This record gives sequence, C-alpha cells and structure tokens, in this order.
Amino acid sequence: MKKQISVLALGLSLVVGAALAGCSAGGGQSASGNKSAPNASQEPAPAAKSGPQVFRANLTSEPSTADPGLAKDATSGAIVRATFDGLTRLDKDSKPMNSIAEDVKISDDRLTYTFTLRDAKWSNGDPVTAHDFEFAWKRVLDPKLAAEYAYQLYYIKNAEKVHTNKLGPDELGVKALDDKTLQVTLENPTPYFLELTAFYTYYPVNKKVVEANPKWAMEAATHVGNGPFKMTAWEHKAKIVLEKNENYWEKDVVKLDKIEFFMIEDDNTALSMFENDELDWAGQPFNGLPTDAIPALKESGQLVVHPKATMYWYKINTTKPPLNNVKIRKALALAVNRQAIVDNVTQVGQVPTMGLLPQSMILKPDGYFKDNDVETAKKLLEEGMKELGVTKLPPITLSYNTSDRHKKIAEAVQDQWKQALGIDVKLLNKEFKVYLQDLHELNYDIGRLGWNADFNDPINYLEMFREKDTGNNDTGWENSRYKELLIQSSSAKDAETRKQMFAEAEQIFMDEMPIIPLFTDVDVWVQKEKVKGVQVDGLGFVDLKWAEISE
Repeated sequence: MKKQISVLALGLSLVVGAALAGCSAGGGQSASGNKSAPNASQEPAPAAKSGPQVFRANLTSEPSTADPGLAKDATSGAIVRATFDGLTRLDKDSKPMNSIAEDVKISDDRLTYTFTLRDAKWSNGDPVTAHDFEFAWKRVLDPKLAAEYAYQLYYIKNAEKVHTNKLGPDELGVKALDDKTLQVTLENPTPYFLELTAFYTYYPVNKKVVEANPKWAMEAATHVGNGPFKMTAWEHKAKIVLEKNENYWEKDVVKLDKIEFFMIEDDNTALSMFENDELDWAGQPFNGLPTDAIPALKESGQLVVHPKATMYWYKINTTKPPLNNVKIRKALALAVNRQAIVDNVTQVGQVPTMGLLPQSMILKPDGYFKDNDVETAKKLLEEGMKELGVTKLPPITLSYNTSDRHKKIAEAVQDQWKQALGIDVKLLNKEFKVYLQDLHELNYDIGRLGWNADFNDPINYLEMFREKDTGNNDTGWENSRYKELLIQSSSAKDAETRKQMFAEAEQIFMDEMPIIPLFTDVDVWVQKEKVKGVQVDGLGFVDLKWAEISE
C-alpha cells in the first residue's frame, strides 16, 4: 500500500501531528503545469450522456482476490470497494459517512457502538443483515482463513484473543441483536473507529454464499456483493467487468452502467490505449504511468497530481544473511540518494522521507538519518561485514512487481549501491500476485512495497510491524519494547502521551531498519475530460460509486 502535503482535518481527537494530505477542489491548471485532482462532490453536474455509461481503466495485474476479508492490495481493494459497501463509506475528504448503517449511537464511555442498518440487499437479492457483519468479522478472525488484515479488527473487544485461539468466537465484542441492529464493543476508545468500518476488512459477506463455496470470490458467476456494482465477468489475467447493481440501496446515485478493467502489465501499452481512446483513465490508483512519459504529460497539462498518505519502501528480509545484520541494513538505507530519485525518476513531487511514516503523520520531520550519507554507509558496511566474518557480501537480490516505475527506481537504487558501496545487487521482476505471496513467505532479500494509509493515524503504519507474524509485516522483524509501546498507546489518556509512545516506537524501528524508506508518494494519472466524479481521496483510495461519463 504514501503522499505529499496539503492539509485536510479529520477531526480525530487522538490523531498525532498534521492532518491528512488532501487536494485542491476542482480540475484547474496548477502553476506547475499539472492539473490538480478533481473533487468528486463539488464539480458542477455534467450533461447526461446518452446511451450506456461505460468507464474503462487498466489494472496493473490480476487482483489477488475479490473477497473483502482477504483483500490486501490496492488492486483487489479497487474491485472490492466497487462491489461491496460497509457500515460507513468515506467521502472525498476521507471522512466517514453512514452507508449500510442508517444510524449509529455511541455510548458515553466511547466503547459501545450500536449500528442500525437500513434496508439493503445483496446482489443476488438476499437481504443484508446485522448477522452478515457478525459472521464476516468472526470469519476474518478465524485463524483458518489466514486473513493478513485480521489485526485491523483488534480494536474490537477480545478480537486478538479470538484470532489467536485464546477465546472462542462467541467472546468477540460484536453481536447482531436482530436483523437490523449490530452492537460492537471495543477494547479501548478508538476515535477513528467509524473510519475503520469503511475499510474493506470490515465489510460484510453473505454467509450462505461463503459457506456454500469457499472459492466464491474468485469467479464472476459466484461472486456476490452488496455494493454499487456487481461483477459480471472475470477473464483471468485479461479483464474484469462490473455492472451497476440494481439491488444496491442507493442505486439512483450510481451513474455508470458498466466498468471495464483490463489487466495489462506494461504501462506504455496502457498509456497508448488511453491515447487511442481505448481507455478513459491511465495511471494511479489503478496502474502506473511510464516514467519517461511524465515530462511530456506535465508539459501538456494533462497530468493530475494527487497527494496521498502513502509511503514507498523497500522491505528487508531480516532473517537472511547478510541482511540479518543491522549495520548492513543501515548501510544500504543511508547509501540511497532519495532526492536524486524523486528529481530524476519519479519527477512529480514525491518527498524524500527518512522514517517509517508519511509526511501527513510524520513524528520526526528531519528523519532518523541523512539522505545519501555515503560516508557513514561505508563505515557501517565495513563494520557489519566484520561482525559477519566476511570479506565479500553474498549475493543480494532486489525484487519488485511488474511496473515501469518500480523498474526504473530499482535500477537507480542498484546503481547507487554500486557506486557508493561497490555492491552488486541483482534485480528480479515478478507478477504482482506471486510477488506478494513471496514477500509474505519471506522468499526474498529486499522487496519493494508501497503502503497506503487505511486511516489517518500513525498506528496504521506502526501496528503492521508489532509482531513478526502480523499479516503485513513480511520482514521477520520483531521487538518486545516496540510491541509494548504500541499496546500501551491504545489506552493512552491524552494525545501527547500517545505521540511520545509512537515517537519512541518509531525510533526503535529505525534503529533496527527492517525497511528502507524512500519517499512519501503521490498519485498521478491522466483522464478523459468526459470522466467526472471519480473519487480519489487523501488516503489513496479510489471509489467509483459517484463516477459518470458526460457528453
């Protein structure tokens, strides 16, 4: 799952530091020659398009799943967000609004949430009930499902104990009081809980469908959702077709009749399709743009640059020599010239970042080390090799998933490590679904990953490294003091205490360097003028519920 900076308040009483990176309203030309990101809710209503409204875009790769309980990447998230709906849904400013929940009451101690559900149906016509939510959340926490995002439910009372088999599922703090009433009890007051319920791990699933077919979410014929669109075709590794869901509770606001997602890995091919009017959108959040095309797109004024809460990292397999040595890891991190990468490779305003957190949540603005500190890197490399008892490093491979941008960044870092440290690093490209699985199984040395914030709070980044077996850790790293600080932060009595705990935790993390941070990212894309209302928020989420094609 990254960002830049324009401020957007989320009103979270315990959120640390700056607010979420936002964007300018409207689609006007900025001084830099880029378009600012369109604001879905404030654009004037376009003229209605005669005939079916079809939106065409490209996904970088095959989605790993269309199951909200198992989704873990942006590609799968785009499909799931279009085909499902949660208790809440995020608006253009990343603020939660009622969706399947028609009303919510919060107890005075902020621990109990009582959701009243509106009348809603699944795409197969079944009613959506509170029991569907209870079933879905217990399913995610079932260790047999192996949901990598299960820890996102740990805010619910007893969720961690249920997930680790210390308590049975009936002890989870969620209960359907009747078909229309869902009661949720939390471990601690969580100011951003209504944002969490807009995240796909909290979406419901249809119990009857799931229990009838464990592979229900991998084929269009068996896929059932409750969102604005339904899946009608899935030609694996080629195309996914979504159509307007006539059973959606708010179907009247859905203007698109059909969405066609292609799966073309080559960014140059996708951009050519856009230029040939075969696609309506090219670039993020759906796929990438070729880096060589960025200058011309900027010059033409077509390029949209959208800040977001995203970090671009290299994760490190800390269990494997020589990267099990912290000085080797630090040497590699310090030898990277991030400024050169954002100036010459990415080229659209990414911010070099020398810490775990993106700019909108940053705790230490100056970072934990200097960018391009080659002198210190050489010293650390020499010390680390002595500690390992080697005079030459064993082979190291830098892996990345298929993308022109990822390839160009990896080539730049490979060259920097060669020039600064004399290290030869091999590059390895993999298809995204395979790549993610290899990361999870620690079948890699150094691997690229971006991380979009799921909600605007530092804990969203920090908690994924709380334990080495946490679903999205993928580094083999764990630290007992770090874990203790994160646990304590959940019951901190004030924002400043919580911030101090986070700062100490991030310091520990960066001292041990299980990841190499590169930059706070942005989304960049081009779109046809006829496309309106595609909502790309400050978290990097894309929502097509309000999209339309105008004349």
